Amino acid sequence: RSHPTPPFVPSASFRPKTSTKMPTNAMLRNYRKTNKTPRRPFEKERLDAELKLVGEYGLRCKREIWRVQYALAKLRKAARTLLTLDPKDPKRIFEGAALLRRMSRYGLLADDELDLDSILQLTTQKLLERRLQTKVYKQGLAKSIHHARVLIRQRHIRVGSQLVNVPSFNVRTASEKHIDFSVGSPYGQGRPGRVARKRAASRAAAGEDEE
Repeated sequence: RSHPTPPFVPSASFRPKTSTKMPTNAMLRNYRKTNKTPRRPFEKERLDAELKLVGEYGLRCKREIWRVQYALAKLRKAARTLLTLDPKDPKRIFEGAALLRRMSRYGLLADDELDLDSILQLTTQKLLERRLQTKVYKQGLAKSIHHARVLIRQRHIRVGSQLVNVPSFNVRTASEKHIDFSVGSPYGQGRPGRVARKRAASRAAAGEDEE
């Protein structure tokens, strides 16, 4: 007489391990689009204008221009949407005032231009003028616009008490007068750089040899 085979029961070594560790969101990132490529990639007038902006503002590549243009397009879109509403609409009153406060805070609109129609007149150059790289050069902290980018990337520049190493950092009007060399920078109150220390040591050694 045949006996039925018992069901297979996996041993402890074959059982899948279940993790009791809670999932974390420490590495979550925002993958939203930050720029939009041109619809016509080989348009001569646009290529010449972009090349001029890259040289004038010391940009790394044209993607930095496209990023600014994308941000400007979103601002214009928000202003156009609010302009379609009734002037007494609560949405237009609340969101329009918040948008204009933001424009004023970043120096994009003057005090006599605080209306939604003025947002539609903003240009790419207006936004590029608010970059930290442009401000560092125009305040005389750098010898050229390219030197300003190097100083920022090498962590020599601070805005207030915050060290900033992003050349495209948008400077608020209240923060403009607080742009300076960082505390630990050789250009500020920090110790001399590696090459300066090496030259000072060699001069000191040469002075001891002469004595």
